[in-house]
Amino acid sequence: MATAAFDEIAETFEFLDDWEDRYRHVIELGKELPGLDDAVKVPATKVEGCASQVWLLPRISGTGPKAIFDFDGESDAMIVQGLIAILHALYSGQSVSAVLQTDAPAELARLGLNDHLSAQRSNGLRAMVERINILANEAAAA
Repeated sequence: MATAAFDEIAETFEFLDDWEDRYRHVIELGKELPGLDDAVKVPATKVEGCASQVWLLPRISGTGPKAIFDFDGESDAMIVQGLIAILHALYSGQSVSAVLQTDAPAELARLGLNDHLSAQRSNGLRAMVERINILANEAAAA
């Protein structure tokens, strides 16, 4: 189940015909995200499996499956920063149980990213989704 923020991104992607315009939009989304403090860019927040440097810092409100999921993230690559923004739109504000029920590959397929990202970027995107699921699982068990 996608959030309204993600649905808005999907609608914008439908409007943008050219993939260069879509890439520019992804980069613009990334520029809107606040950066992370260097103090939290540590191995515990780093996402392995990404060609770029990526850090995801969870912010969970509450406990158990009904806890509300949110995260901050940053990458040293502009397009990846935009992908973090897309994932933020997909997941943030949902319960951790809803995060775990989200079919991220299907939702992201609505944007057509799989056909237009390099293999390394696609692997990195999958690694970020896996990390988010791990964080949500940990929060649900708390």
